[in-house]
Amino acid sequence: MKKMDKMHEECGIVGIYGHPDAANLTYLGLYALQHRGQEASGIVTYDGKQFRQRKAQGLVADVFNPKNIALLTGSAAIGHNRYSTAGDSVLDNVQPLMGNSPRGRVAMVHNGNLVNATVLIKDLEAAGAVFQSTVDSEVILHLLARSSAKYLKDRIIDSLFQVRGAYSLLFLTEEGLIAVRDPYGVRPLLLGQLENGYVLASESCVFDLVGAKLIRDIKQGELLIINEKGLESFYPFPKVQAAQCVFEFVYFARPDSTIFSQSVYGIRKRLGQELAKESPVSADIIIPVPDSGVTAALGYAETAMIPFEMGLTRNHYVGRTFIEPKAAIRHFGVKVKLNAVREVLDGKRVVVVDDSLVRGTTSRKIVTMIRDAGAKEIHVRISSPPILSPCFYGIDTPTRKELIASSHTVDEICKHLTADSLKYLSEEGMFRAIYHNESAKDSHFCKACFTGQYPIALEEKESRQLSLFDKINR
Repeated sequence: MKKMDKMHEECGIVGIYGHPDAANLTYLGLYALQHRGQEASGIVTYDGKQFRQRKAQGLVADVFNPKNIALLTGSAAIGHNRYSTAGDSVLDNVQPLMGNSPRGRVAMVHNGNLVNATVLIKDLEAAGAVFQSTVDSEVILHLLARSSAKYLKDRIIDSLFQVRGAYSLLFLTEEGLIAVRDPYGVRPLLLGQLENGYVLASESCVFDLVGAKLIRDIKQGELLIINEKGLESFYPFPKVQAAQCVFEFVYFARPDSTIFSQSVYGIRKRLGQELAKESPVSADIIIPVPDSGVTAALGYAETAMIPFEMGLTRNHYVGRTFIEPKAAIRHFGVKVKLNAVREVLDGKRVVVVDDSLVRGTTSRKIVTMIRDAGAKEIHVRISSPPILSPCFYGIDTPTRKELIASSHTVDEICKHLTADSLKYLSEEGMFRAIYHNESAKDSHFCKACFTGQYPIALEEKESRQLSLFDKINR
């Protein structure tokens, strides 16, 4: 498997209830969330009598077309974009997942990761369960089917009391649409209102595209039922301190989204502003690493009062694979995606702003590319703290030993990049940017990737997710 130099979100989820064009709206929502998963996509609908589904590997626009969308009839639907964690890219693992219960058929989509999945799988298999996939999400369906609770809502609650980890879930049932967010609120999930119904999604950019009004976040530990009677909320889980994923603000979410009740664009710009205050440098221009570094670079340039330029151009039409020429081309992989603009860079002292630095291999190639374009000095600025630890709550990360900051000092990383200087935003600076307004003061975030302190206990020897991360880049 190709070694990656960015963190990757596992998935994005969308649900529609009470709209005659539910499948098409779900498709549009998944299109808006394409950045959260490019491995596969799927939709399940319910028309009051029958569930219908379409799922396949590939991008949303490749999986769905007007003909197969028209077959997904019904006024309720759920959809999922997937980014697999360890190369199990098979159709059985594509969500939504379907299952049976005494209360009828159930379809489910999941954003997050269950850290005790392996233990539960062993127990369930010993009791006779047969798993159809290798994704942790299927555990929930098996637990739901085996619950002795009378009502579906209580079966879901019973199941979730047995799992541990991060989950934002949508269940499409014969009785309505059910949304659940784990007690820590690790992954985002929002509720919006359509003229004729409701929409649930991982990010608010979905609502903008489908013409919905943002109502609120699904609260941590909330179970929300949407049916023909309206909305009904339950809070069945013990209260714990929130641990919302701070990296959603740094990198994952689209800048035009609102998540955790805050503007992603506003926070990213303030991250750049704080970075400029903490790590100023004499330079001629500020350039971002597109696209994820653009907003922070704007904030840096504004505070530093140094001109912002697009010194790197990104090719947005690169597929998952491409044919390399027989004759070796230096840094070919990066050049396919990015190219330096010599007119902007030649003879300049350049500040390069990026959102994060994971393995360092791509950043090193970018620095070389900028220097080859004539830059006199190159100062790298990262709008987040050093990434020291992998995530086990639904993010695809390299192993700890491949995270360059886990084993190298900032000076050593700078030397590896061949940059003239390297500075990261401090943890304090990051939270100054996030806690900019009073409404955010009571928010709590998971920062395990920066600190190694995990808010949800891990079963190091038994967690499937941990073993997957160890295998990723062997």
